[in-house]
Amino acid sequence: MLKTRIIPCLDCKDGRVVKGVRFEGLRDAGSPAELAAAYERQGADEIVVLDISATTEGRNAALATVRAVRRELAIPLTVGGGVGSAEQAGVLLDAGADKVSVNSAAVRDPSIIEAIANRFGRQCAVIAIDAARKGAAWEVVTHSGKNRTGLDVIAWVRESVERGAGEVLLTSFDRDGTRSGYDLELLTAVSSAVSVPVIASGGAAHAEHLLDALRAGATDVLAASIFHDGDLTVGAVKAYLAQHGARVRL
Repeated sequence: MLKTRIIPCLDCKDGRVVKGVRFEGLRDAGSPAELAAAYERQGADEIVVLDISATTEGRNAALATVRAVRRELAIPLTVGGGVGSAEQAGVLLDAGADKVSVNSAAVRDPSIIEAIANRFGRQCAVIAIDAARKGAAWEVVTHSGKNRTGLDVIAWVRESVERGAGEVLLTSFDRDGTRSGYDLELLTAVSSAVSVPVIASGGAAHAEHLLDALRAGATDVLAASIFHDGDLTVGAVKAYLAQHGARVRL
């Protein structure tokens, strides 16, 4: 059985790490390269860098940021933001990414998932899904939650995996930045629908929330605020999870 990954997330805008609530009210959280290096020293298993303004500004993720972060890391790096083709994914991989996440562009043209998976392998193709609750189900949202797509999350995650996505980065739009815990019902529904790894994102305030996510079905957990604000180190989270039966790399 694979061990659970603890993954700090660096949401970036204009070359800086930022954090907000539901992608609004952004505040500066530091240098991407410096934070990535610090988190690796703390024991992070992977780093995710998301250029949160790339899609709305109609560009690819900032390559200078990717290169700067890569120079500091020996652990895997996933990069997303504005990726609209396999060619653009290749540019990010050449800049130092190990995996590329796609979100809005895949909703517009799902064949992008296949193109990336076929060219670089399923292990490089990550489908990022921002899910907003809609009645008893969830709807896929894009453009930092501004665009309601009408797509059912469960149907979309199944299609994405069928098309070649090797991982699912699942963010609860409703919980993002709120520190109210992950959407456990969402995690259970998605993890039950597919057989690839599901990374929980959106809402963590303390280590117990990460444990809750794993017990709800997530294979791995991603967090931002708790690490950026210095509430917890990656090592402290891992120690807590290990004490409660989770398989983590110590």
